Amino acid sequence: MSVWGSLTADEQAQLQRWNETTADFPQVCVHELFERQAARDPAAVAVTFRDNNLTYGELNARANRLAHRLRRGGVRNNVLVGVCLDRCPDLVVALLAVWKAGGAYVPLDPSYPKERLSFMVEDAQPLMVLTSTEHASTLAAAADKLICLDTESSAFSQESSANLSTINSLSDLAYVMYTSGSTGRPKGAMIVHRGLVNYLWWAINTYPVEPGVAVPVHTSISFDLTVTSLYTSLLRGSKVELLPEDAGAQNLLAALRDGNRGLVKITPAHLELLGKQIAANQAEGMAKAFVIGGENLLAETLELWRNHAPATRLFNEYGPTETVVGCCVHEVQASDSQTGSVCIGKPIANTQLYILDENMRPVPPGVIGELFIGGAGVGLGYLNRPDLTAERFVPDQFSANGAKLYKSGDLARYRRDGILEYLGRADDQVKIRGYRIELGEIEAALTAAPGVQSCVVLAREDEPGNKQLVAYVVAPGNGPPAAELQTFLGKTLPEYMVPAHFVFLDELPLTPNGKVNRKALPAPEKGNTGAGGPPRTETEKSVAAIWAELLNVEGVGIEDDFFDLGGQSMTAVGLVARLRAAFDLNIELAMLFERPTISGLAEAIDVLVLTSHSVSSPSSEAREEFEL
Repeated sequence: MSVWGSLTADEQAQLQRWNETTADFPQVCVHELFERQAARDPAAVAVTFRDNNLTYGELNARANRLAHRLRRGGVRNNVLVGVCLDRCPDLVVALLAVWKAGGAYVPLDPSYPKERLSFMVEDAQPLMVLTSTEHASTLAAAADKLICLDTESSAFSQESSANLSTINSLSDLAYVMYTSGSTGRPKGAMIVHRGLVNYLWWAINTYPVEPGVAVPVHTSISFDLTVTSLYTSLLRGSKVELLPEDAGAQNLLAALRDGNRGLVKITPAHLELLGKQIAANQAEGMAKAFVIGGENLLAETLELWRNHAPATRLFNEYGPTETVVGCCVHEVQASDSQTGSVCIGKPIANTQLYILDENMRPVPPGVIGELFIGGAGVGLGYLNRPDLTAERFVPDQFSANGAKLYKSGDLARYRRDGILEYLGRADDQVKIRGYRIELGEIEAALTAAPGVQSCVVLAREDEPGNKQLVAYVVAPGNGPPAAELQTFLGKTLPEYMVPAHFVFLDELPLTPNGKVNRKALPAPEKGNTGAGGPPRTETEKSVAAIWAELLNVEGVGIEDDFFDLGGQSMTAVGLVARLRAAFDLNIELAMLFERPTISGLAEAIDVLVLTSHSVSSPSSEAREEFEL
């Protein structure tokens, strides 16, 4: 049978037209494009962090000095170098230096558990790991490979600041980024320079990235969302605004409130969180564009921006890590639907998208199939995983040059106008807060916990917009407490992969075929309430009433923990908004994390009330003294 299956001649020609995306892009690596920008305007600010600035010339010189040291240490084509640093100027210096030396970087998020970092280091076997003294103790597996940039900077200052000779080709590795793995082992997606340059060149010619305009970077380098905001800025002459990690989403909110930010790359969950923290009249002018990716985007999430910031462009960008950040995009139009999922659009430059059936044959428009991705962005596969690489990176039957297609595991369909619609997963992979998660990895880690006989993990959305991981556990006898299991998982898994709820069962429900019947698994009950007794003061009673409504629980005690009762980031934002309105106070989200109980919140609110009254109603003596 033809590779085109049952498609008519017209449908075949139509699909080929939709995939005619050939476009020129520079045949040099990202760091060479950066060097050209640095030469064009060396005095322009490249990176800002707190009160410190680095110009393009200074950033290029610092990266060159470190790169000379790395190359003398053996870094060459396809040699891996780990990078484990917080968001700060040294991070940008390190990433560029690895490329300038000829190597490929492996992002290692310092917030990950030590065991997970150890696995990544053991699996990748980097020649060196660039880090700081603060994080050296978490990298025991690479103790003999560490270069602490904060203590060795004086040694690098003696190196040459001149650009190094380029030794890379576009087929060399640019980075290896680890994602969740269904077998319990994270897997390293290998991305080459050709795909990265193709994506970035397309992005800077599609998104409003402008010289001198600040672009906030608020996510981890282990999250490929950061690739967009960081590197498009450096190639176009924008100002990379590194946001400190100490206040999380609050830093992004503060930056956007200042206004006039350029491109902002963000997940739907973060965008919704942002929208709940600002008034409608504040939305206009915050950013030139939001590029939204990482999980399914609902039109309802965009309502604030479409209605109150119509000049802000909104892009829905789709793409797995294995195909360089984004491979498909849709710019939201005024005529688009106000409800339901936002379509994912059309392929970017030099990219082909096919919807195939179980026999690897294309299906007609309107028919659901699995999305396969071809073109310049397809990576080399998974590091040290030839079996999984062969399973997910398959021969491109529509190409005559031996290329590969990436089997995404996503269900989609083409509309009659050539626009793609995303329809969910074909497997057990889910997205939580933009992070791609293999439920099997959590299950494998949980099964290893003492006292656990078997388990299943689901992502449930029993309340709209509040998707949570729930673990169903079979444990003989009393079994370990949920808190103990959360602590156990926290030693090996990132925080976003630790289930919010644990449901203990005598046995897992099965289908007639003997498989776990996931549809029969019950919704988790709300946490036990009543700790510390009922509310006593009027403030405690007001706070408790708001809690009970938001969390749908009764009998809340003053020492109950908001997050133990099922509170998540979205409900936390809603709670703070309600408290601000109820008490007419400027209550920050950080207060809830510091005082997650009714008694703690009420006490802090009472102090704020007293403070605000003393400030707004000074004594007559104070007024007279001021007037004199």
